Parts: sequence; C-alpha cells; structure tokens
Amino acid sequence: MHGGPKGPEGPDGSGGPDGRPRRRGQGELESQVLAVLRQAPEPVTAAWVQERLGGDLAYTTVMTILTRLQAKKAVTRERAGRSFEWRAASDEAGLAALRMRKVLDAEADREAVLARFVTALSADDERLLRDLLGLPEDSEAGAGGPDAGAEPEPGAESGAEG
Repeated sequence: MHGGPKGPEGPDGSGGPDGRPRRRGQGELESQVLAVLRQAPEPVTAAWVQERLGGDLAYTTVMTILTRLQAKKAVTRERAGRSFEWRAASDEAGLAALRMRKVLDAEADREAVLARFVTALSADDERLLRDLLGLPEDSEAGAGGPDAGAEPEPGAESGAEG
C-alpha cells in the first residue's frame, strides 16, 4: 500500500508533497555544481562532486551537468587515469562576464546592443567602466545619467577615443 500524500515540502526544500525528493531544475543544478567546484581545493572527480551535492543525485546526472557546463565553457576537465578531473573555469564574476559575452555574441547588431547597455548604466557603473577602460571623466563614450536608456544622441559614440 502506497498511502496518500505525505504532507507539504519540508522547510529545507528537500522533499516534495508526495514525500519523494524534490526535483531540481537544470539551472539550479548547474549553479550548485559550480558552487561545489569553486570550493574545491583542486580539480575533482564527478564522484567527489556527487558526494558534496547529496545522495539523491545519480552519478550520470552529475556527469550530464558537468558536460553541459563544459560546453558552456564554465568548467574545464583534464584526464586523470581512466576518468576526468573537473574545475570551475572562472570565479563568479568571470562566469557572469562569459554569460554577458554570449548574449552579445548572439545578437546581430552588436553596436546597438553595446550602445543600449552602456547608456543604461547607472552613474556609478559608468564611472567604473570609464576607470576600467582608462577613459577620461568627460568622455562621452557612455552617457548614463538622467536619460539613461534613451536613444544616444547622434555623434555621441564618436566622442570616445580608443
């Protein structure tokens, strides 16, 4: 006899209403795997990652997530005997930058996307970008400010020196 539902999900989110382990989404699993890899002191095996994530995940699931992350260039692997050892390709900031770059690379009008992005920056972010690019404070390369997000004025993009 199976019985009825066993009650609501636990406060830790580990169980579903029917008492079975809650199914995690692909994005959530990828984030958890990356977090485990970033905490690892050195490159680690998929079994090591599986152990750190908890016992309800199959080894094949962990391998699938690692392979997907490798395809996204978020992790790297090196042969170690008959298996592989995995490591995060970058820290969180580097991975966020990679995602931003992929979005930009997927757009047909790269210049328009960059222009919209830069003109929508807050004043603090604009200042940070200028510092990172070595631009003078009065350069018109990115005009955040009160009308951030508005169409750039004609000729505004030609004011920056590269």
